[in-house]
Amino acid sequence: MSSRDYILSKIRNTPRDKRPLPEIPDFKVDGELMDRFKRSLLMNKGEIVDAKQLEEFIDSHQFKKVLSLSEEFRSFSNLDIPDDAHQLADMDVAIISGQFGVAENAAIWLEERDMGLRALPFITEHLVIVLEKDQLVSNMHEAYERIGKGASGFGLFIAGPSKTADIEQSLVIGAHGAKSLRVVLV
Repeated sequence: MSSRDYILSKIRNTPRDKRPLPEIPDFKVDGELMDRFKRSLLMNKGEIVDAKQLEEFIDSHQFKKVLSLSEEFRSFSNLDIPDDAHQLADMDVAIISGQFGVAENAAIWLEERDMGLRALPFITEHLVIVLEKDQLVSNMHEAYERIGKGASGFGLFIAGPSKTADIEQSLVIGAHGAKSLRVVLV
């Protein structure tokens, strides 16, 4: 028997005590979920807007490519979802719906069906997520419980515009994704 096999057999044959997993405390968010979500989003450099503010934002910048996959704001869209993500290369604004938001960190859960193309939330200059007010959970424990083992093949949390920093602590917004995130609560 080689040394490797001897060591592995010792490990396999070592009795192990079954120990219960530790209890995870319930980290409830203090106060109203909506207030906490809004504060968290602002800390993440995101913004809460209403329909009128969104319309003013789009009109004032005269964006050429606006794509809305959200039924509430379909009228803002001036193009359809392309077959190829490369055609999104110069996308100005994407408006999509989120499944739910997390109050503790303002993360919003998106699934592939919300995005049309997986690249959309990352390739657009400005991302708008439409979120129903009653679709907030307190923390990430509740969020993962809610996601469960869903049938979605792809999903992600977005909690603000893209941010990155180098060793000299120079923060760059929008280097790896959207330069801004606006959330419309309906």
